[in-house]
Amino acid sequence: MLRRFALLTVAALWMPVAVAQDLNYGEGEFVANFDIDSAHTVDGTNYKISASGEAGPYGRVWLSYEFTDKLGLGDAGEFTGHAWTQNGEEFATATLQGVYRRKGTIFEMYSLDMVSNGVINIVSGEADFVAKTFTFKVSELK
Repeated sequence: MLRRFALLTVAALWMPVAVAQDLNYGEGEFVANFDIDSAHTVDGTNYKISASGEAGPYGRVWLSYEFTDKLGLGDAGEFTGHAWTQNGEEFATATLQGVYRRKGTIFEMYSLDMVSNGVINIVSGEADFVAKTFTFKVSELK
């Protein structure tokens, strides 16, 4: 009985490690800085934001987001969006999807973004609506 208990305990402690998967950040991490160009709502619940700025190897980027709170959490929710980039004669588009949560005056954002060149980017950062800025750390998912 004691042996069975010991085996079950070891299995229970090992199981989360055995099935856990890590998100692997790729090389070439960069910081992307954006200025919020516009923000509006038509219902007081969902917000649409447009921003533009520089994003490392992607060059000039234009973003559009729609922030929602489908679970009614108040200080957290989800977002979707699109990006369009130009770097010289190279163009790319991306779909953006993730979650946000408010920490004081800052909104933390976490996103997995699919780019038209087949790259999936892991994105984390902050939205500061007082300063009218987005700042993101971006890395390719490996």
